[in-house]
Amino acid sequence: MKVKAISVDPSGNFLVLLVDQEEKKVLPITIGRLDVQSILIAIEGVKTPRPMTHDLFQTAIGELGGKVEKVIISKIENDTYFAEIHIQQAEKDIMLDSRPSDAIALALRCDAPIYIKFPLVEFTYNLSDINLA
Repeated sequence: MKVKAISVDPSGNFLVLLVDQEEKKVLPITIGRLDVQSILIAIEGVKTPRPMTHDLFQTAIGELGGKVEKVIISKIENDTYFAEIHIQQAEKDIMLDSRPSDAIALALRCDAPIYIKFPLVEFTYNLSDINLA
């Protein structure tokens, strides 16, 4: 998956739109206002004068000898999405529970792939059905 856009739904909620590689299916995930800023900073390559939280996390992982291998949007429970951040550190595989917005913001900074677990495919829409205006 990749970030296609940040959008706003009719109720005023912010959404990050994840699309498949063919850009045919989209998974919209509601995120907070501050999460929008962090994701857009990563997408646009904006350099901030001081590290933002996700920049700090990226630096800490690297300084501790780790590498973000991938993030996975793993499940949905009671309208709340869950994600996993997978880190490789020497011979150790580390998986951290995460909010999807944090996982996505970190993946964008680390050039790590974003995946969704198969059961979440039922929550995707055809991209042509989503109004990005």
